[in-house]
Amino acid sequence: MVNFTILAGGYSTFVASYAFNTDISSLTLQSQSTTGANPSWIALHPTNNSVLYAVNENTDGALQSFLIGSQGQLSGVQGEISSGGNGPAFTAPLSSGDVAIMNFGSGNGLILPTFNAIDFGSAPLITFPASVSNPHMALENGNEVLVPDLGADKIWRLVEDDTPGSWKIQGEIAQPQGSGPRHIAIYNDTLYTVHETASTLTEQPIPTAPNGTSEITAQLSTIPNNTLTDAKFAAAEILIPTPNTEYPDAFIYVSNRNVGNTTDPRGDSIAIYKISPQLHLVAQVYTGLQQVRGMSIGGLNDEFLVAGGVVGDGGIVVYQRTNDGGGLMEIARNKDVPTRTSFVWGTW
Repeated sequence: MVNFTILAGGYSTFVASYAFNTDISSLTLQSQSTTGANPSWIALHPTNNSVLYAVNENTDGALQSFLIGSQGQLSGVQGEISSGGNGPAFTAPLSSGDVAIMNFGSGNGLILPTFNAIDFGSAPLITFPASVSNPHMALENGNEVLVPDLGADKIWRLVEDDTPGSWKIQGEIAQPQGSGPRHIAIYNDTLYTVHETASTLTEQPIPTAPNGTSEITAQLSTIPNNTLTDAKFAAAEILIPTPNTEYPDAFIYVSNRNVGNTTDPRGDSIAIYKISPQLHLVAQVYTGLQQVRGMSIGGLNDEFLVAGGVVGDGGIVVYQRTNDGGGLMEIARNKDVPTRTSFVWGTW
Protein backbone atom coordinates (compact mmCIF):
# COMPACT_ATOMS: atom_id res chain seq x y z
CA MET A 1 0.00 0.00 0.00
CA VAL A 2 1.11 3.54 -0.79
CA ASN A 3 -0.60 6.64 0.51
CA PHE A 4 -0.28 9.48 -1.98
CA THR A 5 -1.21 13.08 -1.42
CA ILE A 6 -2.76 14.95 -4.34
CA LEU A 7 -2.77 18.75 -4.25
CA ALA A 8 -5.36 20.46 -6.43
CA GLY A 9 -5.63 24.09 -7.52
CA GLY A 10 -8.70 25.83 -8.86
CA TYR A 11 -10.72 29.00 -9.18
CA SER A 12 -11.02 29.64 -5.45
CA THR A 13 -8.80 30.98 -2.68
CA PHE A 14 -7.27 27.66 -1.62
CA VAL A 15 -5.34 24.60 -2.69
CA ALA A 16 -7.07 21.38 -1.69
CA SER A 17 -5.19 18.36 -0.33
CA TYR A 18 -6.48 14.81 -0.89
CA ALA A 19 -5.29 11.49 0.52
CA PHE A 20 -5.31 8.66 -2.02
CA ASN A 21 -4.97 5.17 -0.53
CA THR A 22 -3.96 2.71 -3.27
CA ASP A 23 -4.84 -0.36 -1.19
CA ILE A 24 -8.53 0.43 -0.78
CA SER A 25 -8.79 3.02 -3.60
CA SER A 26 -10.09 5.73 -1.30
CA LEU A 27 -9.85 9.45 -2.03
CA THR A 28 -10.34 11.73 0.99
CA LEU A 29 -10.25 15.51 1.29
CA GLN A 30 -7.70 16.36 4.00
CA SER A 31 -7.42 20.15 4.03
CA GLN A 32 -7.87 23.42 2.19
CA SER A 33 -4.85 25.73 2.42
CA THR A 34 -5.46 29.43 1.91
CA THR A 35 -3.73 31.08 -1.05
CA GLY A 36 -4.19 34.16 -3.16
CA ALA A 37 -7.23 34.30 -5.42
CA ASN A 38 -7.56 31.76 -8.22
CA PRO A 39 -4.59 29.39 -7.88
CA SER A 40 -5.74 27.75 -11.11
CA TRP A 41 -2.35 26.24 -11.96
CA ILE A 42 0.07 24.73 -9.46
CA ALA A 43 3.50 23.13 -9.99
CA LEU A 44 6.26 21.57 -7.91
CA HIS A 45 9.86 22.72 -7.80
CA PRO A 46 11.80 20.29 -10.08
CA THR A 47 14.21 19.03 -7.39
CA ASN A 48 12.68 20.11 -4.08
CA ASN A 49 9.19 18.66 -3.80
CA SER A 50 8.52 20.56 -0.59
CA VAL A 51 8.11 23.76 -2.64
CA LEU A 52 4.89 24.53 -4.51
CA TYR A 53 4.28 27.37 -6.96
CA ALA A 54 0.78 28.71 -7.67
CA VAL A 55 -0.46 31.33 -10.09
CA ASN A 56 -3.08 33.88 -9.14
CA GLU A 57 -5.09 34.00 -12.37
CA ASN A 58 -6.46 37.52 -11.94
CA THR A 59 -6.46 40.77 -13.90
CA ASP A 60 -3.46 41.77 -11.82
CA GLY A 61 -1.76 38.40 -11.97
CA ALA A 62 0.74 37.05 -9.46
CA LEU A 63 2.93 34.07 -8.65
CA GLN A 64 3.21 32.66 -5.13
CA SER A 65 5.42 30.06 -3.46
CA PHE A 66 4.58 27.80 -0.52
CA LEU A 67 6.21 25.10 1.59
CA ILE A 68 4.36 21.78 1.69
CA GLY A 69 4.00 20.19 5.11
CA SER A 70 2.51 16.98 6.45
CA GLN A 71 -0.50 15.65 4.52
CA GLY A 72 -0.09 18.39 1.94
CA GLN A 73 -0.90 21.29 4.25
CA LEU A 74 0.64 24.48 2.85
CA SER A 75 2.55 27.08 4.82
CA GLY A 76 1.63 30.70 4.54
CA VAL A 77 2.84 32.49 1.43
CA GLN A 78 6.67 32.36 1.32
CA GLY A 79 7.26 34.42 -1.82
CA GLU A 80 5.03 36.51 -4.04
CA ILE A 81 5.58 38.60 -7.17
CA SER A 82 3.49 40.21 -9.89
CA SER A 83 3.20 38.22 -13.10
CA GLY A 84 3.51 41.47 -15.02
CA GLY A 85 0.17 41.03 -16.75
CA ASN A 86 -3.39 39.77 -16.90
CA GLY A 87 -4.62 36.23 -16.34
CA PRO A 88 -1.59 34.00 -15.76
CA ALA A 89 -2.95 30.52 -16.57
CA PHE A 90 0.26 28.49 -16.25
CA THR A 91 3.54 28.31 -14.40
CA ALA A 92 6.51 26.06 -15.19
CA PRO A 93 9.54 25.65 -12.91
CA LEU A 94 12.71 25.11 -14.97
CA SER A 95 15.72 22.90 -14.28
CA SER A 96 17.82 26.05 -13.73
CA GLY A 97 15.68 27.07 -10.76
CA ASP A 98 13.94 29.80 -12.73
CA VAL A 99 10.15 29.82 -12.93
CA ALA A 100 8.16 30.73 -16.04
CA ILE A 101 4.72 32.31 -15.80
CA MET A 102 2.62 33.19 -18.85
CA ASN A 103 -0.15 35.81 -18.95
CA PHE A 104 -2.96 34.54 -21.17
CA GLY A 105 -4.93 37.79 -21.06
CA SER A 106 -2.17 40.28 -21.88
CA GLY A 107 0.12 38.43 -24.29
CA ASN A 108 3.28 38.49 -22.18
CA GLY A 109 5.15 36.56 -19.52
CA LEU A 110 8.14 36.28 -17.24
CA ILE A 111 10.92 33.80 -16.54
CA LEU A 112 11.91 34.65 -12.99
CA PRO A 113 15.02 33.74 -11.01
CA THR A 114 14.46 32.26 -7.56
CA PHE A 115 16.49 32.33 -4.34
CA ASN A 116 16.30 29.42 -1.90
CA ALA A 117 13.57 28.14 -4.25
CA ILE A 118 10.90 30.31 -2.61
CA ASP A 119 11.90 33.95 -3.13
CA PHE A 120 11.53 35.55 -6.56
CA GLY A 121 13.92 37.93 -8.27
CA SER A 122 13.08 40.38 -11.01
CA ALA A 123 13.28 39.78 -14.76
CA PRO A 124 12.37 41.73 -17.90
CA LEU A 125 8.86 41.23 -19.25
CA ILE A 126 8.63 39.16 -22.44
CA THR A 127 5.98 40.53 -24.82
CA PHE A 128 4.88 38.35 -27.71
CA PRO A 129 4.69 40.33 -30.99
CA ALA A 130 1.26 39.43 -32.36
CA SER A 131 -1.94 41.39 -32.88
CA VAL A 132 -3.69 38.79 -30.70
CA SER A 133 -1.53 36.90 -28.21
CA ASN A 134 -2.71 34.39 -25.60
CA PRO A 135 0.29 32.41 -24.30
CA HIS A 136 -1.05 29.39 -22.47
CA MET A 137 1.90 27.39 -21.14
CA ALA A 138 5.68 27.03 -21.15
CA LEU A 139 7.74 23.88 -21.74
CA GLU A 140 11.49 23.54 -21.25
CA ASN A 141 13.30 21.71 -24.05
CA GLY A 142 17.09 21.78 -23.86
CA ASN A 143 18.20 25.40 -23.72
CA GLU A 144 14.86 26.62 -25.04
CA VAL A 145 11.50 27.37 -23.49
CA LEU A 146 8.61 26.76 -25.88
CA VAL A 147 5.43 28.83 -25.43
CA PRO A 148 2.26 27.87 -27.35
CA ASP A 149 0.25 31.01 -28.16
CA LEU A 150 -3.44 30.26 -28.65
CA GLY A 151 -4.22 33.68 -30.11
CA ALA A 152 -1.24 33.99 -32.46
CA ASP A 153 -1.28 30.39 -33.77
CA LYS A 154 2.42 30.11 -33.02
CA ILE A 155 4.76 28.36 -30.63
CA TRP A 156 7.38 30.90 -29.53
CA ARG A 157 10.97 29.79 -28.96
CA LEU A 158 12.66 31.52 -26.02
CA VAL A 159 16.34 31.40 -25.11
CA GLU A 160 18.47 33.19 -22.57
CA ASP A 161 19.82 36.50 -23.80
CA ASP A 162 23.47 37.45 -23.32
CA THR A 163 22.64 38.49 -19.75
CA PRO A 164 21.88 35.56 -17.40
CA GLY A 165 18.26 35.66 -16.30
CA SER A 166 17.20 37.68 -19.32
CA TRP A 167 15.20 35.79 -21.95
CA LYS A 168 14.32 36.69 -25.52
CA ILE A 169 12.27 35.34 -28.41
CA GLN A 170 14.64 33.69 -30.87
CA GLY A 171 12.06 32.29 -33.26
CA GLU A 172 8.71 30.60 -33.71
CA ILE A 173 7.02 27.44 -34.93
CA ALA A 174 3.98 28.31 -37.05
CA GLN A 175 0.78 26.37 -36.41
CA PRO A 176 -2.34 25.96 -38.59
CA GLN A 177 -4.26 29.21 -38.91
CA GLY A 178 -7.15 29.44 -36.49
CA SER A 179 -6.17 26.24 -34.65
CA GLY A 180 -5.40 27.82 -31.26
CA PRO A 181 -2.37 25.90 -29.93
CA ARG A 182 -2.93 25.57 -26.16
CA HIS A 183 -0.68 22.90 -24.61
CA ILE A 184 2.28 20.91 -25.92
CA ALA A 185 4.38 17.87 -25.05
CA ILE A 186 7.53 16.33 -26.52
CA TYR A 187 8.36 12.67 -27.05
CA ASN A 188 11.40 11.40 -28.99
CA ASP A 189 12.16 14.84 -30.50
CA THR A 190 8.61 15.05 -31.79
CA LEU A 191 6.26 17.88 -30.87
CA TYR A 192 2.67 17.06 -29.97
CA THR A 193 0.29 20.02 -29.82
CA VAL A 194 -3.27 20.25 -28.53
CA HIS A 195 -5.21 22.93 -30.40
CA GLU A 196 -8.08 24.39 -28.39
CA THR A 197 -9.98 26.13 -31.19
CA ALA A 198 -9.73 23.27 -33.68
CA SER A 199 -9.92 20.50 -31.06
CA THR A 200 -7.10 18.63 -32.74
CA LEU A 201 -3.91 16.84 -31.74
CA THR A 202 -0.99 17.32 -34.15
CA GLU A 203 2.37 15.61 -34.48
CA GLN A 204 5.47 17.11 -36.08
CA PRO A 205 9.26 16.86 -35.78
CA ILE A 206 10.73 19.72 -33.75
CA PRO A 207 12.06 22.15 -36.38
CA THR A 208 15.62 23.41 -36.26
CA ALA A 209 16.04 26.64 -34.32
CA PRO A 210 15.36 29.45 -34.58
CA ASN A 211 12.84 29.49 -37.45
CA GLY A 212 13.05 26.14 -39.17
CA THR A 213 9.89 24.47 -40.40
CA SER A 214 8.63 20.91 -40.28
CA GLU A 215 5.67 19.12 -41.77
CA ILE A 216 2.76 18.12 -39.57
CA THR A 217 2.83 14.34 -39.92
CA ALA A 218 -0.50 13.64 -38.20
CA GLN A 219 -3.58 15.67 -37.27
CA LEU A 220 -6.39 13.95 -35.41
CA SER A 221 -9.62 15.19 -33.86
CA THR A 222 -9.95 15.07 -30.08
CA ILE A 223 -13.77 15.31 -30.15
CA PRO A 224 -15.78 12.27 -29.05
CA ASN A 225 -18.52 10.90 -31.28
CA ASN A 226 -21.91 11.99 -29.98
CA THR A 227 -25.18 13.45 -31.18
CA LEU A 228 -25.35 16.45 -28.86
CA THR A 229 -26.85 19.63 -30.23
CA ASP A 230 -25.22 22.95 -29.31
CA ALA A 231 -22.02 21.22 -28.24
CA LYS A 232 -18.83 23.22 -28.66
CA PHE A 233 -15.57 21.47 -27.92
CA ALA A 234 -12.28 22.97 -26.80
CA ALA A 235 -9.38 20.59 -26.15
CA ALA A 236 -7.25 21.39 -23.11
CA GLU A 237 -4.50 19.29 -21.51
CA ILE A 238 -1.99 16.79 -22.95
CA LEU A 239 0.00 14.16 -21.04
CA ILE A 240 2.61 11.74 -22.38
CA PRO A 241 3.86 9.52 -19.54
CA THR A 242 7.38 8.18 -20.04
CA PRO A 243 7.17 4.46 -20.93
CA ASN A 244 8.37 2.03 -18.25
CA THR A 245 8.41 -1.71 -17.63
CA GLU A 246 4.75 -1.74 -16.59
CA TYR A 247 3.67 0.51 -19.47
CA PRO A 248 6.21 -0.04 -22.25
CA ASP A 249 4.29 1.74 -25.02
CA ALA A 250 3.85 5.50 -25.42
CA PHE A 251 0.31 6.82 -25.05
CA ILE A 252 -1.06 10.35 -25.15
CA TYR A 253 -3.96 11.53 -22.98
CA VAL A 254 -5.90 14.64 -24.07
CA SER A 255 -8.74 16.23 -22.11
CA ASN A 256 -11.84 17.59 -23.83
CA ARG A 257 -14.10 20.41 -22.72
CA ASN A 258 -17.62 20.86 -24.05
CA VAL A 259 -18.17 24.60 -23.53
CA GLY A 260 -21.46 24.63 -25.45
CA ASN A 261 -25.05 24.86 -24.24
CA THR A 262 -25.77 21.13 -24.07
CA THR A 263 -23.95 18.84 -21.66
CA ASP A 264 -23.46 15.12 -22.03
CA PRO A 265 -24.81 13.12 -19.06
CA ARG A 266 -21.69 10.94 -19.37
CA GLY A 267 -19.53 14.01 -18.85
CA ASP A 268 -16.68 15.15 -21.07
CA SER A 269 -14.08 12.70 -22.26
CA ILE A 270 -10.38 11.99 -22.12
CA ALA A 271 -9.09 10.90 -25.53
CA ILE A 272 -6.32 8.27 -25.56
CA TYR A 273 -3.92 7.94 -28.49
CA LYS A 274 -1.12 5.48 -29.18
CA ILE A 275 1.98 6.90 -30.83
CA SER A 276 3.30 3.73 -32.52
CA PRO A 277 3.26 2.49 -35.26
CA GLN A 278 1.55 5.73 -36.21
CA LEU A 279 -0.48 8.17 -34.13
CA HIS A 280 -4.02 6.84 -33.74
CA LEU A 281 -6.98 7.10 -31.38
CA VAL A 282 -7.58 4.06 -29.20
CA ALA A 283 -10.29 5.20 -26.75
CA GLN A 284 -12.56 7.97 -25.51
CA VAL A 285 -13.17 7.68 -21.76
CA TYR A 286 -16.18 9.57 -20.42
CA THR A 287 -15.47 11.06 -17.02
CA GLY A 288 -18.69 12.38 -15.47
CA LEU A 289 -16.80 15.70 -15.26
CA GLN A 290 -17.64 18.90 -17.10
CA GLN A 291 -14.90 20.76 -18.97
CA VAL A 292 -11.89 18.67 -17.99
CA ARG A 293 -9.09 21.22 -17.94
CA GLY A 294 -6.28 19.74 -15.87
CA MET A 295 -4.97 16.19 -15.47
CA SER A 296 -1.87 14.67 -13.90
CA ILE A 297 -0.14 11.28 -13.92
CA GLY A 298 1.10 9.76 -10.66
CA GLY A 299 1.94 6.57 -8.80
CA LEU A 300 5.07 4.45 -8.41
CA ASN A 301 4.88 3.40 -12.08
CA ASP A 302 2.73 6.25 -13.42
CA GLU A 303 -0.22 3.90 -13.15
CA PHE A 304 -2.76 6.52 -12.06
CA LEU A 305 -4.32 9.60 -13.66
CA VAL A 306 -6.25 12.28 -11.78
CA ALA A 307 -8.63 14.70 -13.48
CA GLY A 308 -11.07 17.43 -12.52
CA GLY A 309 -13.66 19.63 -14.19
CA VAL A 310 -13.68 23.41 -14.24
CA VAL A 311 -17.49 23.59 -13.91
CA GLY A 312 -20.21 21.36 -12.52
CA ASP A 313 -20.03 19.29 -9.35
CA GLY A 314 -18.08 16.22 -10.44
CA GLY A 315 -15.17 16.83 -8.06
CA ILE A 316 -11.98 14.94 -8.88
CA VAL A 317 -11.50 11.41 -10.19
CA VAL A 318 -8.58 8.99 -10.00
CA TYR A 319 -8.23 6.42 -12.78
CA GLN A 320 -5.98 3.41 -13.10
CA ARG A 321 -4.36 2.96 -16.49
CA THR A 322 -5.47 -0.32 -18.08
CA ASN A 323 -4.81 -2.22 -21.33
CA ASP A 324 -1.10 -1.38 -21.06
CA GLY A 325 -2.06 2.31 -21.01
CA GLY A 326 -4.74 2.24 -23.68
CA GLY A 327 -7.61 2.48 -21.20
CA LEU A 328 -8.66 4.17 -17.95
CA MET A 329 -10.69 2.60 -15.15
CA GLU A 330 -12.21 4.82 -12.47
CA ILE A 331 -11.17 3.69 -8.99
CA ALA A 332 -11.92 6.71 -6.75
CA ARG A 333 -13.92 9.93 -6.83
CA ASN A 334 -14.35 12.77 -4.34
CA LYS A 335 -16.97 15.53 -4.72
CA ASP A 336 -16.24 17.52 -1.57
CA VAL A 337 -14.80 20.33 -3.70
CA PRO A 338 -16.95 20.56 -6.87
CA THR A 339 -14.33 21.85 -9.32
CA ARG A 340 -10.54 21.65 -9.63
CA THR A 341 -8.22 22.64 -12.48
CA SER A 342 -4.65 21.38 -11.86
CA PHE A 343 -2.87 18.74 -9.78
CA VAL A 344 0.46 17.58 -8.36
CA TRP A 345 1.32 14.28 -6.62
CA GLY A 346 3.51 13.56 -3.60
CA THR A 347 3.94 11.51 -0.43
CA TRP A 348 4.09 14.32 2.14
